[in-house]
Amino acid sequence: MLRLAAVIYVLVATVLAGSAVTAMLALKLSEGWQIAAAFAVGLVVAAPVALLLGRKIYTAIAAPAAGSTIRHA
Repeated sequence: MLRLAAVIYVLVATVLAGSAVTAMLALKLSEGWQIAAAFAVGLVVAAPVALLLGRKIYTAIAAPAAGSTIRHA
């Protein structure tokens, strides 16, 4: 599950950090430390989001669908 969460983290961190930086620039907060702080907050917030999504996807893949029967030939 951690490998799946790591792959998801790369995608989620990019989106959240980029969105945070874009929001800062839209608010006319364009000093270096403000942009870096928004980027860092996006990276930190992405970790629990990626773990949550990874856990949900992993359990959905691992658990058989309700009502399905697996028949081997």
